[in-house]
Amino acid sequence: MTDVVVIGGGQAGLAAGYYLRRAKADFVILDAQAEPGGAWRHAWPSLRLFSPAQYSSLPGRMMPAPADGGYPTAADTVAYLTDYEHRYDLPIHRPVTVQAVRRSDDHLLVETDRGTWQARTVISATGTWQSPYVPHYPGMRDFQGEQLHTVNYQGPEPFAGKRVVIVGGANSGAQILAEVSTVADTTWVTLRPPRLLPDDLDGRALFALATNRLQGDTADLGDIVAVPPVRDARDRGVLKAEPMFSRITPEGVAWPDGSSLACDTIIWCTGFRPALRHLAPLKLGSNIAVDGTRAIGEPRLHLLGYGDWTGPASATLIGASRTARETVLRLGLAPRT
Repeated sequence: MTDVVVIGGGQAGLAAGYYLRRAKADFVILDAQAEPGGAWRHAWPSLRLFSPAQYSSLPGRMMPAPADGGYPTAADTVAYLTDYEHRYDLPIHRPVTVQAVRRSDDHLLVETDRGTWQARTVISATGTWQSPYVPHYPGMRDFQGEQLHTVNYQGPEPFAGKRVVIVGGANSGAQILAEVSTVADTTWVTLRPPRLLPDDLDGRALFALATNRLQGDTADLGDIVAVPPVRDARDRGVLKAEPMFSRITPEGVAWPDGSSLACDTIIWCTGFRPALRHLAPLKLGSNIAVDGTRAIGEPRLHLLGYGDWTGPASATLIGASRTARETVLRLGLAPRT
């Protein structure tokens, strides 16, 4: 019997591991990937964090500033997470795919392709990268061009000389638009007008806003960080969004007023959903009710790192760190000072 099984070895799982190690808990981390780095290993090469390295760190070890002094890249983050798990000698088993979590008397069973673990507590920290979300629009199956999601995007080169529609008004949409627009004819389409933070603000402001919302603060400065490539796109005049289309045609997209646009590619920067299929046997519903990170319907289960739902900005490095600490404290395994 293990005190805690952590499912997922990305940033949230590592943050939990840090505090569990300090609390001298008996725990393991099960990670489906063959190598460290979490979802960052699969991100497009030019992706940048939204905050400087010193504000994008896990507990106990500062992320080194990148050589160019700017915001860390996906590769910088993978290197940092790899070093982190080795530095703290975290008990990570990989590759291990968790297939199901089930109740069994006074503990939970974690069934995997490498055997079954018995745990008094399970921390699910699987993130969202494995569950990309693409909204349905009429005509999607008839489109004769290419459609891809953020998870499949690896750089602008394949789109050179093409007509590309980029859907989504958050940070990923803005960053992908910024670089695809350097090689292609781009159109940005969003549900509502995109809102850039002032140039002197970054992801730290978004974290503060997410925290303050829990206390009833309704202030809203914007939701897109103006990292250098996004500023460049703004200065080139391409950071202009059209309203959302209503349907997809074989040749492109069309709006309710009858106007249309032909295109070769649609890139869906439309976000993700929590990757929670392994929790289905617990029958907690599609939207698991939580008290902090603890599942109300199964108090031996905690959910860590899935966004504001499980803690302010908990899908970020700094947010995952804070909610991980609170989770371990709540388990009665208080970190030692």
